[in-house]
Amino acid sequence: MSTIRRQSILSSGIIYLGFALGFLNTYLFTRQGGFTPSEYGLYGTFIGVANIINAFANLGMQAYIYKFYPYYQDNLKVRDNDMMGWAFVTSLLGFIMVLSAGYIFKDLVVRKFSANSPDFVKYYAWVFPLGFGLTMYSILEAYAWQLKKSVLTSFLREMLFKLITSVLAIFFFLHWIRNFDLFIKLFALIYILLAIILLIILIRANEIHLTLRISRVTKKFYKKIFVLSSFIWSGSLIQNIAIVFDTIVISAVLPNGLAWAGIFALAQNIASLIQAPQRGIVAASIAHLSRAWKDKQYAKIQRIYQRSSINQLIFACGIFVLIWVNFTDGVKNFHLQHAYVEAQQVFLFLGLWRIVDMGTGVNSQIIGTSTFWRFEFFTGLILLAITIPLNYVLAKKLGVVGPAIATLTSYIVYNAIRYLFLLRKFNMQPFNFKTALTIGLALTGYFLTYLLFRHIHGFFAMTVRSLFFILFYFGGALFFKLSPDVIPVWNTLKKKLAIPYLRSRK
Repeated sequence: MSTIRRQSILSSGIIYLGFALGFLNTYLFTRQGGFTPSEYGLYGTFIGVANIINAFANLGMQAYIYKFYPYYQDNLKVRDNDMMGWAFVTSLLGFIMVLSAGYIFKDLVVRKFSANSPDFVKYYAWVFPLGFGLTMYSILEAYAWQLKKSVLTSFLREMLFKLITSVLAIFFFLHWIRNFDLFIKLFALIYILLAIILLIILIRANEIHLTLRISRVTKKFYKKIFVLSSFIWSGSLIQNIAIVFDTIVISAVLPNGLAWAGIFALAQNIASLIQAPQRGIVAASIAHLSRAWKDKQYAKIQRIYQRSSINQLIFACGIFVLIWVNFTDGVKNFHLQHAYVEAQQVFLFLGLWRIVDMGTGVNSQIIGTSTFWRFEFFTGLILLAITIPLNYVLAKKLGVVGPAIATLTSYIVYNAIRYLFLLRKFNMQPFNFKTALTIGLALTGYFLTYLLFRHIHGFFAMTVRSLFFILFYFGGALFFKLSPDVIPVWNTLKKKLAIPYLRSRK
């Protein structure tokens, strides 16, 4: 577990630095005099559609890498490993099919979006380079995770991507990029650049070899590879559509849809701060889960499941409360456009969704790397069956907050089903009494913070509120030893931060 903990902490640290850049980007996009809500909404819609393109185009190659990499590693030399060659060719064919479908159904897109989101129609062609780059990068990222390079991939996706976006935004505001037209076109090429960088790094380290010469592992497992990739691809596709459908339905359904999509995107980006530990833990856990299933190390899987749950829950609850108690003051004090105050209620439900999803641990990765990966497909169907109609209906009735409520509701059901499956099938479950203690500590900290500081406002109030809650909540996490990883991490921090005088006295 120390390897997972170390990689998770490093990845999470990089991800949070990336979120700092993301916050800078969000500020640049949403501040008074920044991008209009419609332009920011187009930026968010582009990311959502690119994720759908990736979900269609990858054809299950990420799942193929997650599940079968140990077999290729144990039985082949690097130069004979044809896994990535076939993964690239398959995903390229998948993207060509998506591109063809995009051309065939272009008139339908124009009809659905031209009234409420005309700028999306204008830049429709440029979403495909963004989707292609994301697809290629995601395939390489999955392979790098198996090589235990989650820190590198976190740096590229979370920091470099946002750093380049920041540079483009700053150039835009300095008028070195003369208009939004050029900004969005350059933005659409970033993932292609990241994929090239990651590929070069892996080639130079002699850790990847692209060949289409069929290996004995591929010959032995090709039927299982096809079945697994098909099911996992279908399930992943369904899940990705469910995740981004809210932004798309807002753009298509609500009057002035891109402006409302911009408000929704702000809430999403702020809620994604809660998600940072999840990305690091997932990246660090995949290779260990794949190996544990292969070697039938069920106790190890249970430990990863339980620790991933409590570690993520501690962070998720803490960060959610910190953001919630400071949300309105943040919008005002950072001089964001007044329209973005509407994002607070959206954040409430999206933040709770993140807590639910993270609190149930790496259940998706456990199921996806097991022999019961077909279950992911069927739960994905249930998720989609709830998400699409609920998003549409609630968007019509409640406006921009409706899809946020729909997302929270859908994922409560989705995670409950996966929780029950792992409990009944393997007698694995992520919760214990410290789960309830964590939630209770966060709620107590919130109410105390609210009661003590509700009458003061401004930067000083934000600072005082945050410091009080951090001391109460994270101090409580240390005191109650909520996670087995809390004390080792705290001891490491004390060693790193200890001043020479204190070390000498010891």
